[in-house]
Amino acid sequence: MSRVVSAPWRLSPNFLPILAVFLVTGFSLFTGWLYAPVAVFAFVVAGWVISLCLHEGAHALVAYWGGDRGVAERGYLTLDPLAYAHPMLTFGLPILFLLLGGIGLPGGAVYINTGALRSKHWDAMCSAAGPLANLVVLAVLGLPFMLGLHEQMGTPTFWVSLAFLAALQGSAVVLNLLPIPGFDGFGIIKPYLPYEIQAQAIQAAPFISMLALLALWTSQVGGAVWNAVFHLTSFFGLEPTYILYGLQLFRFWN
Repeated sequence: MSRVVSAPWRLSPNFLPILAVFLVTGFSLFTGWLYAPVAVFAFVVAGWVISLCLHEGAHALVAYWGGDRGVAERGYLTLDPLAYAHPMLTFGLPILFLLLGGIGLPGGAVYINTGALRSKHWDAMCSAAGPLANLVVLAVLGLPFMLGLHEQMGTPTFWVSLAFLAALQGSAVVLNLLPIPGFDGFGIIKPYLPYEIQAQAIQAAPFISMLALLALWTSQVGGAVWNAVFHLTSFFGLEPTYILYGLQLFRFWN
């Protein structure tokens, strides 16, 4: 009987400094000990990078459960931001879009050996795990607002910053679930499509994804995305005024 390799659950040392920045800046903003636009910026960026790691780690965790033990060997389960297959796509472009437009852009996926998965259903669940992770983060960040804690404690600066970070999770969910090649939404339905269509979609994915990203800068598409984000975040007690004020503080250079 073969021995089952245990998953390495230890957090990567590369993840811990990002977590420390998030916690320290968050505490400083919450208590009012430090109020500076750069603190808001650091808090949101660190929180966004953490959520990107959780997004990619969720893909890998479901893949591990589904039969691909290679994700453990590649370090995906330790939330190491340097271990993922496409550092530029996973972190570079999302952070760039965050700086330019305040949009939570989906990152690049980890490498998963789909041939090692037990079924096409596991393949679909691997794609769904990423946006589900963002949805869970959104629910956690929105819980204090649903409980009314933002009206009882902390500083307004902290709460609007947290609201904007939560909205980034909402935008990641909305964009990730679009059934467009290169996005997780297409990855969810891809295993159930004929192999010919899958192959054509994979080849066209870079071009189609780029067109989709460019379309985000148009008022029609960008406005539709933000409307969807506001509808989603409203279920978690987040008001658009909080989100937009948080965006304003985040983009302190404007």
